[in-house]
Amino acid sequence: MIDWKNSVVLVTGGTGSFGKKFIEIMLKEYHPQKLIVFSRDELKQYEMRAAGFNHPSLRYFIGDVRDLQRCRRAFEGVNVVIHAAALKQVPACEYNPMEAIKTNILGSGNVIDAAIDVGVSRVVALSTDKAVNPVNLYGATKLAAEKLFVQSNAYAGAKNTRFACVRYGNVVGSRGSVVPVFLKQRESGKVTVTDERMTRFWISLEQGVRFVIRAAENMHGGEVFVPKIPSMTVTDLARAIAPDAAIDFIGIRPGEKLHEVLISEDEARQTVELEDLYVVQPAESLWFGRDWEGKGRLLEDGFRYASNTNEEWLDVDAIRGIIAPIQADYEAGKLG
Repeated sequence: MIDWKNSVVLVTGGTGSFGKKFIEIMLKEYHPQKLIVFSRDELKQYEMRAAGFNHPSLRYFIGDVRDLQRCRRAFEGVNVVIHAAALKQVPACEYNPMEAIKTNILGSGNVIDAAIDVGVSRVVALSTDKAVNPVNLYGATKLAAEKLFVQSNAYAGAKNTRFACVRYGNVVGSRGSVVPVFLKQRESGKVTVTDERMTRFWISLEQGVRFVIRAAENMHGGEVFVPKIPSMTVTDLARAIAPDAAIDFIGIRPGEKLHEVLISEDEARQTVELEDLYVVQPAESLWFGRDWEGKGRLLEDGFRYASNTNEEWLDVDAIRGIIAPIQADYEAGKLG
């Protein structure tokens, strides 16, 4: 466990959707000694302060995970790092591949090196379902980042620094989510869906933050934590947001999957199932991250955790309940 009140916590990408919600919950419930927002956009940091993120324990660091020296300076005295910085827009990553690699892979390497160099205790990196059997560059960079974080527990050697990952599905209402897109499109009376068969895992922003906090508290090092979350069809999502609008099926886009996978058949062989989550243990090394087998059950051969074969589903009414706060924010002009 973590003594949050006596800890210094830093979140990379701290001005993003996840970062702001993480900081909000930390300030309200966990009261860390110091909470550091690390990001490269001074305007977004200014806007955060203006929006009320000005607690005495908050610090704002301008910096980029691509800059190893700046990471080292920012991480001095830090106990816990939550690594949320990433380029994640699929079309932008496809068009600017080296930029995605520099941030998502090389930047992750800098976070790892800086954490080991200055003695950070725990580092949790955010990953995505798109890292499993990736079909686009974004997914490939997140897969590489996962591998770096899992195997870097070996780099730490005799030091106490430990690394783990959290992998989950699409975050409802986050920056880049399709929800604001559908809210905007419904004004025209028509929404666009790429394929009527498409399914996705969905998790709320708050659920994602709380799962990351839980992973940080319970990690040993080397794990990939995967929450059990519901699926929905993208068509049902469109109907929930715009029930009176026509749906135009425009065809699947390059780099897009019909269904998402959170645990592949190959990973299932070293995955432990608990009541409300899965823990993917590292396959390559037996000397870290494999303390979970006595706490749950090993998955059966051939198991695959995919959005189209999930046991838990959200129907249109359930989706409406989830998106109601996002819709209210949109109508109040708080979402673009």
